[in-house]
Amino acid sequence: MQKDGRIDLDDLRTAITNKTILISIMTANNEIGVIQPIAEIGAIAKENGILFHTDAVQAAGKIPFDVNEMRVDLASMTAHKMYGPKGVGALFVRRRNPRVLLAPIIDGGGHERGMRSGTLNVPGIVGFGKAAELCKQEMAVEGERLRKLRDRLNARLHQHLGELYINGSIEHRLPHNLNISFAYVEGESLLMGISDVAVSSGSACTSASLEPSYVLKALGAGDDLAHSSIRFGLGRWTTEEEVDYVADKLGTVVSRLRDMSPLYELAKEGVDLASMQWEVH
Repeated sequence: MQKDGRIDLDDLRTAITNKTILISIMTANNEIGVIQPIAEIGAIAKENGILFHTDAVQAAGKIPFDVNEMRVDLASMTAHKMYGPKGVGALFVRRRNPRVLLAPIIDGGGHERGMRSGTLNVPGIVGFGKAAELCKQEMAVEGERLRKLRDRLNARLHQHLGELYINGSIEHRLPHNLNISFAYVEGESLLMGISDVAVSSGSACTSASLEPSYVLKALGAGDDLAHSSIRFGLGRWTTEEEVDYVADKLGTVVSRLRDMSPLYELAKEGVDLASMQWEVH
């Protein structure tokens, strides 16, 4: 992975061996929102006769996603990420060029052509379909609206504060995602200071862990910056007034927390914290 969170295509080519049968890569990351070069990865997979699966959960419904143009063989999606009902998802399986054959993980009555036995969640499937239909109709307009709100939030935060670091590519990013590290501030303290704002310091999948985000660590962020990161996810009902409120409140809270931080005082005095030798007594 490169520092901007995107796959290095040369590294991918190098990793392929004569035993490689599958490439599986997220279309867009759930923490930093970075979008991968899926079409290019699909082309590499086809050049080598390898099946290509992508986890499109975060991307489907947010950005254009065409399995044929991107040369995807398998793609997983879920309804609740596009305002559909929880508890229902979908797996695209290519039927030709190549035909992908899967072994079932739930056997029994031979439902769904033997791929998955059990009664299906029909209301969930219908809701999923309707959510996908609405996303297709509104994606272009809604995506641009969210991108403008995200950029407004980013700009206003930088007006209020210094020592901010955007995690991941800002160019290749989901329109509604912004992940920022606030140096010299502990992420949990920051969350407590903005308790009336729904944000997170990592992914929901790792919310019970006190370890810094492995995604940010993979980008090269140190523990201090990884612990100080906040993920902002804008949505269909987010307004400009709410964005301004969050930016102003964060400016106040971060400034207050930094005023209490001896490390921030040392940094302002020009002390190189990375070179300091710490002793435990």
